[in-house]
Amino acid sequence: MSNPDLDIDAVGRYLADRIEGLTLPLSAEKFAVGQSNPTFRLSSGERSWVLRRKPPGVLLKSAHAVDREFRVQRALASSDVPVPAMYHLCEDDSVIGSAFYVMEEIKGRHFDDPRLKGIAIPDRMAFFEEINRVLAAIHSIDLRAVGLQDYGPDGNYYRRQIDRWVKQYRASETEVIAPMEELIKWLDQNIPAEDGQRTLVHGDYRIDNMLFDSDSARCLAVLDWELSTTGHPYADLAAVIMQWQMPPGGEGRGLAGVDRNAEGLISDQAFIDMYCQRRGLAGIDRFGFYLSFAFFRMAAILQGVYKRALDGNASDPGRAKTFGAYVTVFAQNGLKAAE
Repeated sequence: MSNPDLDIDAVGRYLADRIEGLTLPLSAEKFAVGQSNPTFRLSSGERSWVLRRKPPGVLLKSAHAVDREFRVQRALASSDVPVPAMYHLCEDDSVIGSAFYVMEEIKGRHFDDPRLKGIAIPDRMAFFEEINRVLAAIHSIDLRAVGLQDYGPDGNYYRRQIDRWVKQYRASETEVIAPMEELIKWLDQNIPAEDGQRTLVHGDYRIDNMLFDSDSARCLAVLDWELSTTGHPYADLAAVIMQWQMPPGGEGRGLAGVDRNAEGLISDQAFIDMYCQRRGLAGIDRFGFYLSFAFFRMAAILQGVYKRALDGNASDPGRAKTFGAYVTVFAQNGLKAAE
């Protein structure tokens, strides 16, 4: 099976003597999920792998960093953070037009809705406990021991992240959005002082970027490390809470308005408390800032996806074009969190 978004013959010729057990011909099937780096299942007989590539076309600087995805997952191979095995990174754009890497395909359960509708109510809490455990494991990685001490720059994480995402947002801006301008100004003026924490940060940690065992709540893999860096751990924690504050369903993928107690789902505060207990923290001051930052960054990301759709470079153009309307919503939610 070929795919118009991937030159499978070129991929096959390139990988034939680079991945053990890979034989020709190869077939490729594009995964429907994901808006950033196009992802494909490569098949050869009964064996399969996953290929992730940069999208074609003109891209924002530092975006779609498949080389960083490859590096961080390879570094975590023997850690408490579950990741697929990394097989090969190709940084030669001449092969298929952009960089790509090939990794193990994990056969696991995928959830894109934190309500966990397919799971019995008494069994749902175990998944949230596992999400919490893995998040704490990411933030407990010894950066020097796994060779990631230089994975991100030093200095105030939020200062550099706000500056970076404002720059990215401006590069993909299509109109002036008043709540976004107000949120940018508030964040710029309210960055917390350094507290000494510098950890690995996933950058897009949520349930739909995880794969679980078919018979239990055990996480088999954390995926989509494109935004990972070294920085401040509360950004990841706030991103989880941010997602849950969105409307439930296919677009928001949140828990707003859901009776969590009746549905066997964890509360925001219980999740935060569980995380603090795992990391030996007394609590988190000014959590509203971290939550506001999470909404801001996601608004900037959605603006980038929307702009790529207008430019014809989105992985899923139809869905991407709907994201423009959500930029304002996320900015407004960020302002509410700031209050």
